[in-house]
Amino acid sequence: MSERQAGARRADKAERRGRRPSDRRKTLEILFFVSPALVLIAVFMLLPIIQAVRFSVYNWKGFGPLVDFVGLKNYARVLQNEVFTDAMIHNLIIIGGSIALQLPIGLGLALLLNRKMKIQSLLRTIIFVPYVLSEVIAGVIWFQLLQPQYGVIDTIMSKLGVQGPAQGWLGTPELALWTVLAVLTWKYLGLAVILFLAGLQGVPSELYEAAEIDGASWWQIQRKITIPLLGPTLRTWGFLSMIGSLQLFDMVWILTGGGPANATTTMASFLVSEGTKRQNFGVAAAASVVLFIVALVLAVSYQQFVLKRDSQPDGGRINPKKVKA
Repeated sequence: MSERQAGARRADKAERRGRRPSDRRKTLEILFFVSPALVLIAVFMLLPIIQAVRFSVYNWKGFGPLVDFVGLKNYARVLQNEVFTDAMIHNLIIIGGSIALQLPIGLGLALLLNRKMKIQSLLRTIIFVPYVLSEVIAGVIWFQLLQPQYGVIDTIMSKLGVQGPAQGWLGTPELALWTVLAVLTWKYLGLAVILFLAGLQGVPSELYEAAEIDGASWWQIQRKITIPLLGPTLRTWGFLSMIGSLQLFDMVWILTGGGPANATTTMASFLVSEGTKRQNFGVAAAASVVLFIVALVLAVSYQQFVLKRDSQPDGGRINPKKVKA
């Protein structure tokens, strides 16, 4: 080895030694600022998950020590329970229905509100207000509006010569779930509109001007420019909508309590009902673990197959040659 190479190695080692204290300091600083969040995650997320798994293998009524170990029997009871399997189907229907309704309506409203108009701020506020209302308040309001015969909706329909369901919109098994879905669309549409509007602000106006000069129609501009560039926002909103629909509880509990005849039961309302009404806390814990696994599988799958493209460098590029009249 030449003297020059040896000198270069010694200089490199000295540089590394000089860097080590600063690297340790940075690591300690990161741990200092991140540790409070990690403690909160451990206390309010990891610990409840561990406790739920622990309770799920015991036949426990909510009081006394855990002595009646039943293993995986609670999971078998949950998965063989027709009410729970129907609840899973209801959650999937709500996921599909929410996306199918809120996506086109929200995107259409966002495109409309993205135009300059005098009452733009007022319309945005009106659309967003339902989302900021608490679920309890919104649920009570709609529960009163949907009362059979004496509710506002049935009263208006009777004035128009249309007769509402005899047992009410929330009391008819064939209509209850779709009524709840309509209320959920009203409640959470504002979030979709606000997210889509935020995404539209990031679309460069030069692209629209160039497309108009090339003779592209309004629909071609939206299809070739707006929607592709809005893709990351749409996919993020879809993920939020999916997770929220899986965890749906409060609105269903207030409107129907899971009825009539379990027609609107969700996985969350099932486990709460098992725990609070039937005192089957072991079964309820098993149901919560199943709900967690279902949500985790769907979230990871969505991340892998839908959100993965947003991390690619060319995920949102537009080819100007494709935007033609």
